[in-house]
Amino acid sequence: MTEGDGVRDGDLPDDLTAAEAGMWQAFRNGSVYDLSSGDAHVDDPHGGHPWGPERTVRARIVCWLLLDGPPALDGRVSSLKLAGVRITGTLDLAGGTVKPYVELRGCRFDEEILLPEAYFTTVRFVDCAAPRLEAARVHTEGDLHLPRCRFLGGVRLTDAHIGTDLLLNQAVVYRDRSGRSIAADGMTVGQDLQAELLETHGELSLRSAKVGVSLSLRGARLRNPDGRFALNAPQLTVGRTLYLTPAGVGGPWLSGTTPAHGTRIQRFECQGGIRLDDGRFGDAVDLERARFVLTDDQNLSLRRVQTPELRFLGEEPQRGGVLLSGARTTNLVDRAVSWPGPGRLHMGGFVYENLVPQGPFPLTRRLEWVAAATAEYNPEPYERLAAVLRAAGEDEDAREVLLAKQRRRRETLPLAAKLWGYAQDLTVAYGYRPGRAAVWMAVLWAAGTLAFTHAPHPPMNSGGHPAWDPALFVLDLLLPVIDLGQAGQWRLTGGWQWAAAAMILLGWILATTVAAGATRLLRRG
Repeated sequence: MTEGDGVRDGDLPDDLTAAEAGMWQAFRNGSVYDLSSGDAHVDDPHGGHPWGPERTVRARIVCWLLLDGPPALDGRVSSLKLAGVRITGTLDLAGGTVKPYVELRGCRFDEEILLPEAYFTTVRFVDCAAPRLEAARVHTEGDLHLPRCRFLGGVRLTDAHIGTDLLLNQAVVYRDRSGRSIAADGMTVGQDLQAELLETHGELSLRSAKVGVSLSLRGARLRNPDGRFALNAPQLTVGRTLYLTPAGVGGPWLSGTTPAHGTRIQRFECQGGIRLDDGRFGDAVDLERARFVLTDDQNLSLRRVQTPELRFLGEEPQRGGVLLSGARTTNLVDRAVSWPGPGRLHMGGFVYENLVPQGPFPLTRRLEWVAAATAEYNPEPYERLAAVLRAAGEDEDAREVLLAKQRRRRETLPLAAKLWGYAQDLTVAYGYRPGRAAVWMAVLWAAGTLAFTHAPHPPMNSGGHPAWDPALFVLDLLLPVIDLGQAGQWRLTGGWQWAAAAMILLGWILATTVAAGATRLLRRG
């Protein structure tokens, strides 16, 4: 019997092998067709043990069943449920509409799986081995599950539309000829994309992808050390949270729950650059305990990312840079030990409204954090930190940050301006410690009074002069605007004349620095 003859009536084609005939009947019955031997070593689809004809079916027959298969038996729903089956030839469903439910577990494909522009309800490939999955623009009304599968030549899901969930948990994917392990640019996932404990060898590309709820890469290991990016996902949109966090290994657990005590933990690890530029995340970007292994020209790039919460709680990258230029977040949750050193952190235009440090993060370390982000002087990171501290009621810390900004700026000035800056810093700390002015005034007044007590002081006029008062005389010298009627009444000579001039000069410097500091404070207010 040729293909199509009698199929509508459910007749069994004549040219089927025994294994294919059993699959045909199981399809009509909607039952699982299991050809496993029961020996875990033999049944491992990723192992090297050969599978003979007794557990082999042709891909052409599988396609026949899915695209134009026989009717279900009475009271049954036709579906393809295979376990431990070897499929020879290319499984080509490109452009087809597949209505039956599809679930393959522990199966082995000799050649690539072709699903581009195909339509499915739900597709589940669990613990299968295949050279490659080509599924650009595939459309599923329900889930696409690929957990524990291995693809030696990559996976392509470009512009795919997954109605509910995409599962890649514990999958292992190697690079294709272009260097990508998973190419999923423009993909849309209606609900969750779970790729926990995923292992990739090559670039994982999610450019302009959209995930309706959460994207979980808990415990994943992304490796592309020789390429530019291990995770390339600019303009990624996630409805809730992106998780680059640890996962429990060994034994069942629920995604997002805390593993039971004693469970081995595997951190998210990325060998190669990460690009999340221009991403939008509805709840958070979580980097708890994440490990980044970068080369000098690779980066963890979060430029222009927008998220309510950024949890920068990973391990400090030993090489490469962290780019936060233009990013915006409400809560910055971080650790002092997570940030890279000077020259490897860029935060120009980084906006955050609240700081939520985890563990010790004293102001001195926070100032080092800002300094590390400004290889050349840039006032904006200092002003942002000061504004956040002031909004949190930490006015004294905010003043310290602004003082650090002035000291950093001073190093960029020419010599004369730099000396004037030192004078302002020494006297009133650029206006941020105005109490110093009173201290300096008191010190100069006391020292001058003691000195001028012994100074010869013949009067300018023999009559009509006030009584000599060294305290009032020194105060009249120090106050450049107020005239107490003392400085012009006495004639000083020699070194005392120079001492008086020094008092006048110090008074002017003190008054000018106080005025400059007051102006700065008023402008800030």
